[in-house]
Amino acid sequence: MKTYDNLIIGFGKGGKTLAASLAKAGQRTALIEKSPLMYGGTCINVACLPTKSLENSARQSAIQGGDDAARQQHFRQAIEEKRRLTAMLRKKNYDKLAAAGVEILDGEASFADDHHVRVQMKEGEELLEARRIFINTGAKPFVPDIPGLNQSQRVYLSESLMELQTLPRRLVILGGGYIGLEFASMFANFGSQVTILQPNQRFLPREDLEIADAVEASLARRGVQLMRNTALVEVRDEAAETVLSLKQNETEAELRCDALLVATGRRPQLDNLHPEAAGIALTSRGAIAVDEQLKTSVDHIWAMGDVTGGLQFTYISLDDSRIVRDALNSGPRTTANRGAVPYSVFIDPPFSRVGLSEEEARQAGYAVKIARIPAAAIPKAQVLRKTDGLLKAVIDAKTDQILGAHFFCEESHEMINLIKLAMDANLPYTVLRDSIYTHPTMSEGLNDLFAAVQSA
Repeated sequence: MKTYDNLIIGFGKGGKTLAASLAKAGQRTALIEKSPLMYGGTCINVACLPTKSLENSARQSAIQGGDDAARQQHFRQAIEEKRRLTAMLRKKNYDKLAAAGVEILDGEASFADDHHVRVQMKEGEELLEARRIFINTGAKPFVPDIPGLNQSQRVYLSESLMELQTLPRRLVILGGGYIGLEFASMFANFGSQVTILQPNQRFLPREDLEIADAVEASLARRGVQLMRNTALVEVRDEAAETVLSLKQNETEAELRCDALLVATGRRPQLDNLHPEAAGIALTSRGAIAVDEQLKTSVDHIWAMGDVTGGLQFTYISLDDSRIVRDALNSGPRTTANRGAVPYSVFIDPPFSRVGLSEEEARQAGYAVKIARIPAAAIPKAQVLRKTDGLLKAVIDAKTDQILGAHFFCEESHEMINLIKLAMDANLPYTVLRDSIYTHPTMSEGLNDLFAAVQSA
């Protein structure tokens, strides 16, 4: 039986980063990954990077235009470029860990007890022993129980939709969340007719209302149809298309499509891991329960990333690895003191957020000042011919510190990081208002945004 100082389960961002660090420190470290096609984790293979590759290709396709044959060709080329990118990144990730001295094991892990893990490999089962164990198994798509959904030949998850060889003429997306929106924007740019089905009345209910309205209007101008208060009741394949039985506001309807994307959220990936065999406690939602230093209910076992049920971003998994590494050295880092967490949704143009919305700030008891400008007011937006959008900031009226920022504009994913730094440093908004930025850039829009602060 092989014995290790550290055993990492899952090749995600947190797992691979921690594994390399521990191995370089001279500790015997192994990492278990169920599939070589997932070297590097979800982000590299089936999420962040392949979708951004396709999003970039879709933008180029929209610019190039052309007839259906041309758009189909653009789509096939985009899929091939996505495959090239992910294959290259998988190899780089494997090589980097191997060079650091990490032993990489291909197989499915399951706990035997709190110090032993069984690994089912092609050659058979092997039992491993470790002084410390770290879980980084990520999340998996949640598929609702709808008649006909699992039997249809035209139903896809985000991973399988990115392997299509033919651009669907009519794409329906079940779910109006962030994943669904990115695919809606992407496929609209490729030339598909896109319809989003969402169960709620309010679009993007977690986002600032003004930003949500601006995003909806922009998508509508690009031909994306949003069906509110709509439930998918049944899926039925016919010879040349799929028929969706719907109920919208208690009214029954049918919608026909060439592809249906299920984007109804993701759940912690614990299939066959058997954490209960190690005495690891779970939350009521089926995630691994952890404390502020990501330690589980077992002192020598930690968990990182999506499997803990927190924010599902690869950079959170990365920061989790920093917190765990710090905990191993009795450091002060915790999930409670990592500061504001920004995020972006990569539609065209993207929208990005950090901190509180206006509604949340008022509910929390803050007296607020509001700043807002249209994206079209920024000269670089005119240069890029990307004038859709709105920039909004929420300011604490007593301290002048930024409580939140919501940017729906080109390059918002870069701009929002400046706000995160300002919030973490407790800077007043006037610092960003009066800073010097290069020109022409989208970032210089912060001058005008924070000059527009008004009491509200």
